[in-house]
Amino acid sequence: MQRNYVYVAALGHFFCDIGMGALPAVLPVFIETYNMDYQSVAGLMFASCFLSSVVQPLFGWLADRSSKSWLMALGIFLSGGAMGLAGVFENYWAIFAVVTVSGIGSAIFHPEAARMVHKLAGEKRGTALSIFSVGGNGGFAAGPVVAVAAIAAFGLQGMAVFGVLAVFMAVVLLVMVPKMKANAVEPAHTSAASSEKGNHPGSAVNDWASFGRLTLLIVFSSIVICGLRSFIPLYLVGVSGFSTAEAGSALTLLFMFGVVTTLVGGVLADRIGYLKVVQISYVLLVPMVGLLSQATNMLACYALMIPIGFAMFAPFSSMVVLGQSCLARSIGFASGVTLGLTFSVGGMFVPLLGSFADRHGLPIMMELLTVVAACAALCAFFLPRPASAKAKTKAVPVKAL
Repeated sequence: MQRNYVYVAALGHFFCDIGMGALPAVLPVFIETYNMDYQSVAGLMFASCFLSSVVQPLFGWLADRSSKSWLMALGIFLSGGAMGLAGVFENYWAIFAVVTVSGIGSAIFHPEAARMVHKLAGEKRGTALSIFSVGGNGGFAAGPVVAVAAIAAFGLQGMAVFGVLAVFMAVVLLVMVPKMKANAVEPAHTSAASSEKGNHPGSAVNDWASFGRLTLLIVFSSIVICGLRSFIPLYLVGVSGFSTAEAGSALTLLFMFGVVTTLVGGVLADRIGYLKVVQISYVLLVPMVGLLSQATNMLACYALMIPIGFAMFAPFSSMVVLGQSCLARSIGFASGVTLGLTFSVGGMFVPLLGSFADRHGLPIMMELLTVVAACAALCAFFLPRPASAKAKTKAVPVKAL
């Protein structure tokens, strides 16, 4: 594994997702400043996700056919630069537009970056994807802290800091990508063990039926993840009586613990298998979200961020590996769906959750998320067996970057 270059990709992932991570923490400020209702701020979460969910698999499909690694830098520039403009405008639809562009930037980055990491990983794909995933989860964790600090110091205009960070990282990637490409290797050619076992590039196949079941799990889990990202700050402020800073800190705690558990999940998957990690995580998620829907005590809410963070993030790299295993001939497309849609496709349902919360209240809406989490847990038991998935993924034909 080309560890140093995997770290560079992970750093890019951090700067790509830091702006997206900031958005939920800014929603209470939009409510206070512009008198938005829950459905309106949920619409902004929808804006960050709806086009991203559509175009991300498309960019993954294009990456499989004609890789253009400079798209990684462009994606970060659009993601952070557009989010920086969200604090400049006061018109709702102008904010909606720039948040949409930010989501598209994220969609451009993920498939190309995941494909690069796949080629830099050698035979340690689980470890490499865990490191890469930690970068994104770290961005989501840091986003609320940076946003709250910038807004406290400069008002909503302080969100321009995300544009500055995006320009910096985009330049770094433009310099580093040629070196990353030069050090990338073909996974099928780097494993003597794979050759000894008779795995050849021509034996790789796409198992669309299994990938369809995995995608259904991703949709359900994404609804839960995007719902929690969007409504935990609003729930803690509106129901539990937290301040905006305290609510943002809870979200940061959730994603900071996610950084740790992403690595833990990768190590655990190496020991007990990808599928078991996914199943255990989603079974745990159901009661934890249920408890959060009933919690009003500050200490209890903070404490629940830990098991929820584990259940949300521990299976992250395992699902990416399973997706790439199912579509062994379409790594970019598989990465675009499994890696990117986890944090985007659920956002398309957030306005419906916001409307539901306006009618029935935030606690009932949180209980609805518990039901969706149960659907995700059920889907986890219909995923392909890890042995067959592993056999498929050891010989992956990847076009040269």
